[in-house]
Amino acid sequence: MYIRRPKPWAIAESAATSEDIFFSRRKILTGMAASGLALAAAARARPAFGSDDPSAHLYPVERNPRFMLDRELTDESIASSYNNFYEFGSHKQIARAAQQLEIRPWTVTIDGMVDNPQVLDIDEILAKMPLEERLYRLRCVEAWAMAVPWSGFALSELVKLAGPAPDAKYLRFETFMNPSVASGQKQSWYPWPYVEGLTLAEATNELAFMATGVYGKPLARQFGAPIRLVVPWKYGFKSIKSVVRITFTDQRPVSFWEEIQGKEYGFWANVNPEVPHPRWSQATEQLLGTEERRDTLLFNGYAEQVADLYKGMEGERLFM
Repeated sequence: MYIRRPKPWAIAESAATSEDIFFSRRKILTGMAASGLALAAAARARPAFGSDDPSAHLYPVERNPRFMLDRELTDESIASSYNNFYEFGSHKQIARAAQQLEIRPWTVTIDGMVDNPQVLDIDEILAKMPLEERLYRLRCVEAWAMAVPWSGFALSELVKLAGPAPDAKYLRFETFMNPSVASGQKQSWYPWPYVEGLTLAEATNELAFMATGVYGKPLARQFGAPIRLVVPWKYGFKSIKSVVRITFTDQRPVSFWEEIQGKEYGFWANVNPEVPHPRWSQATEQLLGTEERRDTLLFNGYAEQVADLYKGMEGERLFM
């Protein structure tokens, strides 16, 4: 007899916090004061992000009850106003600047060691893929955290479409390159374009996700529109935004931050409270929008799903 064992993050769907239930105003303001973020002004000033996306009619999509959370979702006004996106600046309030990014036409090239190299239009991808919503934790290497309702599809679906060759071991992801709209890309000391990588085993893990929407709408540009990677057991910088190319290869990619400072930001970047960043502790995290500081969870709480990926790799710097 088949006995279904719930995943450790799973709770009853009825118990999950809906995205339209927000923190109280007092709690938001208190949390912002504690974290030193000027989020209230940013929320008042922000435009209707994502309102011009031609895929808006596809959302919201059905929530997958297998991917729930044990915490409230981060308020959308906070999550959409506090974003890392170095293409548009090294500060967090880049939402307005990011609106300069043109998201149509947009194509994703799949190439390298695959049976089916191809160039896919974003709307073709949306039509091909089974879209769903998943609630995931997001943990930044800077020791702050969010809880986000992403919409999109399992990365394994795109891997299946590509048909990797037997010798392919890694996926190399690359974002757009357009300094005329992304002023941060004019800074020549950064190795543009942004590059990230996963092993094929990581890419086909059930948690690896390609997000095309958030909070029941298409991805706003500051989240990485029109398509981004989400790997919730790793620090946030691994979840590359605005993807334009995925290359299958037998060589491990050198990622953006690894190239800049490999002693601080390694290829693996798995969340681990026991391994500090060279300049700060990773033992706890600040939940944005609240006063709450929580203990950091190994693999960001997804250890049961991903720990087996790293067995026998004790010599690797897995958590940096």
